[in-house]
Amino acid sequence: MEYRRSTLPTSVKEPESKFTFRVPARRARAAGAPAAEELAAAAAGVEEPSPAAARAHSVLAMHGALAPEHLASPGARNSTEPEHLASPGALASAEPAPDELTGMVDELTGMVDVVGVTQVARDVKSFELRAGWMDAVDFEPGQYVTVRVPELGLERCYSISSAPFGTNTFTITVRRRPGGPVSTHLHDDVAVGSRLHVDGPYGLFSTSAHPASAHLFVAGGSGITPIMSMVRSLLAAPGESPPDIVLIHNAATPADIVFRSELEQLAEVPGIRVVTMCSRDSAAEVWAGRRGRITAEVLAEVVPGLRDREVFVCGPEGYMDAVRDMLHRLGVAADRVHEESFRFGKTLVDRLAAAEAAGRMGRDVRGTAGPGATRRGAGDALKGAGVGFSVEFTHTGVRVDCDGDTTVLDAALRAGLAMPSSCAEGACGTCKSVLVSGEVDMKHNGGIRPREIAAGKFLPCCSTPKSDLVVE
Repeated sequence: MEYRRSTLPTSVKEPESKFTFRVPARRARAAGAPAAEELAAAAAGVEEPSPAAARAHSVLAMHGALAPEHLASPGARNSTEPEHLASPGALASAEPAPDELTGMVDELTGMVDVVGVTQVARDVKSFELRAGWMDAVDFEPGQYVTVRVPELGLERCYSISSAPFGTNTFTITVRRRPGGPVSTHLHDDVAVGSRLHVDGPYGLFSTSAHPASAHLFVAGGSGITPIMSMVRSLLAAPGESPPDIVLIHNAATPADIVFRSELEQLAEVPGIRVVTMCSRDSAAEVWAGRRGRITAEVLAEVVPGLRDREVFVCGPEGYMDAVRDMLHRLGVAADRVHEESFRFGKTLVDRLAAAEAAGRMGRDVRGTAGPGATRRGAGDALKGAGVGFSVEFTHTGVRVDCDGDTTVLDAALRAGLAMPSSCAEGACGTCKSVLVSGEVDMKHNGGIRPREIAAGKFLPCCSTPKSDLVVE
């Protein structure tokens, strides 16, 4: 998606080859379209303009779709939680601002109360959260929230496992990761009465974006979290005919089956087939069900009408790669397969190293951090070749160089600037900033709402410049 900010007068007509909407340069957060409509707009790379947006002087130019064929978001990060720290800037800004303590009136952004904690499998807990300032939490099944732990100055993305039932409570499900500071804190220190900061919902991995009459859900380990949200929502949806759902859940042992009792109940519901597979026995139980790993033969055997189903896959990266290949060999069209990504960005150290390498092993920083200072590196040579751009950060007055193949975040890190960041792939929303002017190519993974884009925000971690930029 190409995203441009400018100060063109309303009389200027944009080229018809671009799909353009006029949006306000700065505005208060407004009540958005229904979440399902907003999600579908994001999946299509289009947002319906509001009358107020049509009167504004900034331009949002969208080219093509927002996301690649498999729209990926890190909703179930709990399966491979990256335990690197966020950037120094993220740590410094981790404590919520005063107006965030109660939350945004029409957004799931603020401090929520923990009102329930349930053990749903070995090393897996569900946390029921209440957004007291909202009448109803508005999200789509399969979406996720970014959870910030103020005590640690860290944040992670977790899928919502509950269905959107029109209340102000929702549930996230988290697997404990050995050595993981956030998951360990949630499991050991968070109880009823605790408070967490959340931001969201985010993500495009949802049945709402891909409606169908028949579904196949394939989940590895705690990848079942967003899938349970979708299954619960489908069951709650009104309809004259029973659902047509096949759900395959792979677990290491019987003790690792997430939502086991609920899965057993679902298996008794007409129209739903649940296949739970374990690789081995647990210490306390010999598994009597289907054993082994998922294979193409298993898919062909247990999934009737496989090619006619909308397929949702969530699990570790290798698991999803294997399932994708099986589905392809069985003739399932690629555009019917939707994946939840467990991949997370590099650590800050790795990103700095990569940025340094991109800067040809060194940078020449000129000037100071005061207003008007310029920090230059390898971008100087590129700029001289006519393919580099200037990025000015208004809060520090620092200007850095950035070529068209480098993200704004990497250019800032290479120049020694500390920017809040975590996922580095356009998923968590931590680095969200205001684009005052200029044009970027933003390839995000659901970490920004369409209404935020309309308000002039973008994600530096997944945006490359197409012109000189001014960033707030």
